[in-house]
Amino acid sequence: MTSSASIPPAADAPIEGVQGFLVPMSCTDLPATMHFFIARLGFRLDAIFPADGPRTAILSRDGLRLKLGLDVTDGTRTLHVLCDHPEQCPADAPRELVAPNGVTVRLVHANPPMVLPATRQQLVLAHADGNAHWSVGRAGMRYRDLLPERHGGAFIASHIRILDGGPVPDYVHFHKIRFQAIFCRKGWVRLVYEDQGEPFILEAGDCVLQPPEIRHRVLESSAGAEVVELGSPAEHITMADHELPLPTPFFRPERDFNGQRFVRHVAKHAQWTAWTSPGFLVADTGIGAATNGLAGVRVVRAQGQNNEATRRHDTEFCFFFVLTGSLEVAQGDKRWRLAADDSIAIPGRFPYSFARCSADLELLEVTLPADFPLA
Repeated sequence: MTSSASIPPAADAPIEGVQGFLVPMSCTDLPATMHFFIARLGFRLDAIFPADGPRTAILSRDGLRLKLGLDVTDGTRTLHVLCDHPEQCPADAPRELVAPNGVTVRLVHANPPMVLPATRQQLVLAHADGNAHWSVGRAGMRYRDLLPERHGGAFIASHIRILDGGPVPDYVHFHKIRFQAIFCRKGWVRLVYEDQGEPFILEAGDCVLQPPEIRHRVLESSAGAEVVELGSPAEHITMADHELPLPTPFFRPERDFNGQRFVRHVAKHAQWTAWTSPGFLVADTGIGAATNGLAGVRVVRAQGQNNEATRRHDTEFCFFFVLTGSLEVAQGDKRWRLAADDSIAIPGRFPYSFARCSADLELLEVTLPADFPLA
């Protein structure tokens, strides 16, 4: 029988006894290199040897240790230093320094800012037919990209499916975004948000606004749950928060998160009023008010049959997702038939019309800004 001591640890088992990390660096002038890292970057000297002719020094700062050695041959050549505001460094401290040992020291953002590309609008149709492509994304979820060219990187729209029900392997996190909304398409998802009380169920037809940097976590979902998620910019940073437990002890629904408030719109409590085009009703989610007019999210419903609407708007972003029913979107001689789960993004100042709307038509409408002039 093989003893347990001779069995190698599993490849993914944690290594016991780890106390820190040591980054080796070669150098030819040990005193000058030590002075650079101590004086310019705030390291401290932990060890130096041998005493009668030093060839190696150990420096440390914030848990990182550097091994500077005259005999090191395979040391790192680049060190990234996290700074609060590297772009505000004075003229005598550029964002890239070169240490006496030739190592490049790059000053980078410790808290990277959101980057918003310029919007490049275009007409985009996404059909949920047999040719629709679903990719495997985070935690095994299926993603259908509704805006492949992302309006130049300024926006993203995704139709997401969660195939297996039960707990979701998520963690407390937040997004560096300008705008982000999630509409529950089918099934349910259980969520929890910072300062918004106990976890709650987002059911089909419900919607949430996730303000910039609000901490949140997805806890569980029904099998086959689907959501439509829209955000700006398309590529944004998601950061884990390992310190904040959710739910938080305080309920503060009016809290401001970078100029926006959290919104939970419950479909069964929706109030329907006349839409901007006759023959349609609209339920406003309240996201326009919560974003101070930055973005609007509404559900539009046909009132009766044979509704037609000629429209032209002046917006940065205008997006429709068909929830139920069908319609035709026309522009001149061009006509596009849309059915459930199809979507269309319509550029600003683009004249279009809705026609042949089914009696059960419902649309999810997302615009930036929330309110806009119609021709």
